[in-house]
Amino acid sequence: MNIRKSLPAPILAAGLAAGLLTGCGTEQGGSAGEDGAVVVGMSDDVLATDPASGYDPGSWLLFNNVFQSLLAFPKGGTEPEPEAAESCKFTDSATKELTCTLRDGLEFSNGNELTSKDVKYSFDRTVKIDDPDGPAVMFSSLDKITTPDAKTVVFHLKVPDATFPSKIASGAGSIVDHREYPAGKLRTDGKAVGSGAYTLDSYGDNEAVFKVNSSYKGEAETQNSGVTLRFFHDDREKLKQAMLGGDIDIAYRGLSAGDIADLGSGSSDQQVEVVEGTSAEVQHLVLNVNDPVVGKLGVRKALAYLIDREKLVSEVYDQTASALYSIIPAGIEGHNTAFFDTYGGSPQRDKAEQALRSEGITDKVKLTLWATPARYGPATVEEFKAIAKQLNDSGLFQADVKSVPFDQYEKGVEAGKYGVYVKGWVPDYPDPENFTQPFFGKDNVLMNNYTNDAITGRIIPGTATLTERTATKSQFGELQDLVAAELPIIPLWQGKQYAVVGEEISGVEWCLDSSTVFRFWELHKG
Repeated sequence: MNIRKSLPAPILAAGLAAGLLTGCGTEQGGSAGEDGAVVVGMSDDVLATDPASGYDPGSWLLFNNVFQSLLAFPKGGTEPEPEAAESCKFTDSATKELTCTLRDGLEFSNGNELTSKDVKYSFDRTVKIDDPDGPAVMFSSLDKITTPDAKTVVFHLKVPDATFPSKIASGAGSIVDHREYPAGKLRTDGKAVGSGAYTLDSYGDNEAVFKVNSSYKGEAETQNSGVTLRFFHDDREKLKQAMLGGDIDIAYRGLSAGDIADLGSGSSDQQVEVVEGTSAEVQHLVLNVNDPVVGKLGVRKALAYLIDREKLVSEVYDQTASALYSIIPAGIEGHNTAFFDTYGGSPQRDKAEQALRSEGITDKVKLTLWATPARYGPATVEEFKAIAKQLNDSGLFQADVKSVPFDQYEKGVEAGKYGVYVKGWVPDYPDPENFTQPFFGKDNVLMNNYTNDAITGRIIPGTATLTERTATKSQFGELQDLVAAELPIIPLWQGKQYAVVGEEISGVEWCLDSSTVFRFWELHKG
C-alpha cells in the first residue's frame, strides 16, 4: 500500500500499515459475539467508508468486505481471480486493453442492479475526485473506460500495464452504486452501499457492525452470522485486556511483540491462541543521494556492511519480523537476496572501513538517523537507536537519532533535510512491480533524489508488458542487484502477521497472507 499511508513496526497486523492513529483510548464494553457473530478488536480506526477516499488499513478492511471488485485475490494466493466479473482478460497483445464480463444477477445491498455503468462510474469517480488520501494514484495508466453493453467493461490504458488486473482486485477497485455516490465529491455520512459479502449495518467512533449480505453473488462463502469491529484507538493495553477478558474474539492489529508472547504463553485463565501468517510489509532505511554525507557511495556501502538485521529483529522485534535482504520481499515473485550476496548477513567492519577509505574518509562519520514516533510503529525509535549503536560500536561512525512529529518529519523528507530516514511499505497488491516502480524515477515516493535510467527506462517498462509474471524474474533480479550496488535504500525487515484468537475461533489463517485482505467470511465461531 502506498507509502503515504506508511508502515507500522511488525506487530499484530494484517500486512497493512498502521495508518493515522489517534492518541486517546476509549471505554470498550460488552462481550464477544454470540450466535455465530464474531467480534474483532484492532488498534486502527476506519478513516473512510467511501472507496474514493480511503487509503488506510481500516478503510481497506471495510472495502474488501462490503464492496466487490471485478477480481479478487483468493485465500493464500497472489494471482487475482474473478469476483464480480465472470472473466477479465487482456484483449490485445500490448497489455493496453483489459475486457471484463460481469456475472449475471449482480445487485447492490439496497436492491439496485449492478451493471457495467456502475463499474465505469466507480473508476471515473475515483480518478475525478483524486482525493489526496485516496487510491486514484494507482490508476495513472488508465486512459478511459468503455461499456459496450450492461455486462461488459473495457479498460483502455495509456501504456502497457500487466499489473492492472491486480490493481483492480485491490480495495481501490471497489464498485459503488452510481445512484448512491455523488460523482464529484465524497460521501461523508458514514454509510456504505456495496455488493460484497457483508453490509455495513452501523458505523461509529468505537465500533462498526457488519451483517451478512443475503443478495451477494460471488466466490466468498460466509462462515459466520456477522462481524463487529471494535476500535481501540492505539490503546494496546486495553486491546490486550479485552482479549484476556473475553470481550473480543480476535485481537487483530495493535499488540506489541511482548503482548503477543505474553498472550501466547498460556499464563492467563482465558484460552487464547496466537496465529501467525505471512506478510509482505517491509521497512527500509532511505538514503538521500544528494546529502553531503550519505551522498558518497562509500558511506552508503559502509552502512550496508555494518547493519545487523538479524540482531534488530531479535532484540527489538522479538522475531515478529524477518531480516530482509532485498527490496522485493520473500513470497513475492522475483525476490532475491542481493544485499546478503553483496554485503553478507553479519557485520563486516573491515570492508566497511575500506569503503570509507576509498572516499578519503579517515575520521568517524557523523550521522543523524531520522525517525518519527508511532507512524511506523512504537518500536521505530528504539530500532533506530539500535542501528546507531551498531554503527558506533564499529568505531567508524558517530551516529545519533532524532525523532520528530510526523507532520514535521514528512516536511523534512520532502525538503531534502534528512540524509538517513525510515520509510515503510505495504503493497497495494502482491506483485514485484508494487515494490519497485513507486521507488524510482520522477516523483518517486522515497524522495531521496535517486534515479536510474536502466530501471525507469528499460526494466520496469519491460516488465509491464508481461502478463505471465513469472517471466519477469530476470528483469526484477537485475533491478534488485542495481539497487544493492548503488544503495539508495537499505532493506531492514519484512514483517510477519499475527492475530490472537479465542478458543472457539477458526479460519483466521486465511486472513493473514501477502494479499493483505482480511476476509471476514472465513471467520468461524463455535
